[in-house]
Amino acid sequence: MNRFKPKWDIGQIIRSHIQQIWKSTNFTVHKKRMFQAIGDCRTEALGAHEIMCDKCNNIQWAYNSCRNRNCPKCQSRDREKWIKAREEELLPVSYFHVVFTLPDCLNQLCLHHPKILYDILFKAAWYTIEKLGKDPKWLGAKMAMTGILHTWGQNLNLHPHLHCIVPGGGMTQEGGWKNARSNGKYLFNQDVMSSIFRARFVKLLRQQIDKGQIKAKFVDPLLFKKVFEKKWISYAKSPFLGPKSVIEYLGRYSHKVAITNYRITKVTQDHVYFRWKDYRKKGKQQIMKLDKWTFIKRFALHIIPYRFVRIRHYGFLSNRNKKAALLLCRTALKVKLVIPAKDTNATSQPVPINQVQAWCTCCKKITSHQIIGMLPPIRADPKTY
Repeated sequence: MNRFKPKWDIGQIIRSHIQQIWKSTNFTVHKKRMFQAIGDCRTEALGAHEIMCDKCNNIQWAYNSCRNRNCPKCQSRDREKWIKAREEELLPVSYFHVVFTLPDCLNQLCLHHPKILYDILFKAAWYTIEKLGKDPKWLGAKMAMTGILHTWGQNLNLHPHLHCIVPGGGMTQEGGWKNARSNGKYLFNQDVMSSIFRARFVKLLRQQIDKGQIKAKFVDPLLFKKVFEKKWISYAKSPFLGPKSVIEYLGRYSHKVAITNYRITKVTQDHVYFRWKDYRKKGKQQIMKLDKWTFIKRFALHIIPYRFVRIRHYGFLSNRNKKAALLLCRTALKVKLVIPAKDTNATSQPVPINQVQAWCTCCKKITSHQIIGMLPPIRADPKTY
């Protein structure tokens, strides 16, 4: 765990413009509340708790976190919990990293109808994987997929795309396991994937427009002409080297936000400077300079829509039948089911509610702490500091 605190904080930038954010008509109420939460995170506005280290009895104060899924400081605990759950689902097969990207001509619709467009993106991506998986020409088996939505590019511009983890094989109708081509080393043809993905996405998009779910004033008359002129990017990277590399990948991408505090190199009275990789120049790192309000507006592009699920599971990894489906997969792959041994030394007593794991400034490591005091939030007006 990195204990080096970054010098600059997105929360500081938001707090300096919170009044302007609440008065602005550029943001929905949902986004304004998200900004408020990120700005309040780990400040006196949310209160604090006094903790004492169980090892050295060092006493220190810790501000409360906002626990918001858009906050760059509040993802570690949820990420570790989610990854641990994914470790239990891994199969002894190859895994592929598949990416589905929307062309920039759809950005206008993504700005005004993000929930609809991103939902279609998930559906079209899974349709592509499922259709090619069922086709005997490519595999002839029922597949699975975990999709993670990212909406940003390195420069914080809108760039919606899905990062997907796909097992290299699937379950046949006879109940056996069938590996992907070349014994799990090759998934599907890039051009075929792109063609199916584009066709399915356009079909679902037309349905939403015909139903009136997407406002006609936001639809460019030449939209579908541009859509078919653009080259859609869908590809499968080389398979991961093993289950460990899959977990490392999940750790990087699962609970990532648009930009972390560590990428911010400088904040002045009017501007923000941050590092970004220019992939047109082979990933060369550069420094981008934006005025604070532009930075806030770009960050707002990537706030997850209200109640939108940005990590989804499909096929035999779907939540509906996951346990039974994974058992069938492991049986087909002849995986020995290991029943964990009971720990005779383990105590049956639950962890005390006032016990937390925290960084001790005296021990210089993460230790158990007892909560011995609390400070309530001090901000009375929810729109001011």
